[in-house]
Amino acid sequence: MKAAERLIKKYPNRRLYDTATSTYITLSDIKEMVLRNEAVRVIDAKSHADITRTVFLQILLEEEIGGAPLFSTEMLAQIIRFYGHASRTLFGQYLETSLKTFIDLQNQFQERMRALYGDQAAVTPELLAQFLTLQPAAMRTMLETYLTETQNLWRRWNAQIEQQTRGWFTLIGTPSSKDEG
Repeated sequence: MKAAERLIKKYPNRRLYDTATSTYITLSDIKEMVLRNEAVRVIDAKSHADITRTVFLQILLEEEIGGAPLFSTEMLAQIIRFYGHASRTLFGQYLETSLKTFIDLQNQFQERMRALYGDQAAVTPELLAQFLTLQPAAMRTMLETYLTETQNLWRRWNAQIEQQTRGWFTLIGTPSSKDEG
């Protein structure tokens, strides 16, 4: 376990126990830890299995049900279709890399905001909304950059898959005309 990682134990009665504070907590508390960029690991108290992903998915489900959904019904249906599909791993890598690219662009945006409004300026939702209404061209450029990067990443992955596939078929060999008869 990493030194800075918060260890949370989930008991059979569904209670979550924060070992750092020796208190019972809620999913909302774990969400707040994640929002503060704290490393969190949740384990099943009985089996010691890592169930962090499951708990994070529960948090996402609550967010999707409770507020303005991030995922449309069609997007969720498409994600479901990728399970059991041969390109599932590729899709997961694509989503992860795409999200990292988006975060990098967001960080660049925040740096630009600090340059405009000073180091002490917090990038609040209100400040962001003000900037977006005043800077539609800048936002369009940032989104176009993001989409271009995403398209380039997808093209590189397709080329890599094509190259690997050709390599596999070269290793396997193709049947000769004598083998077909």
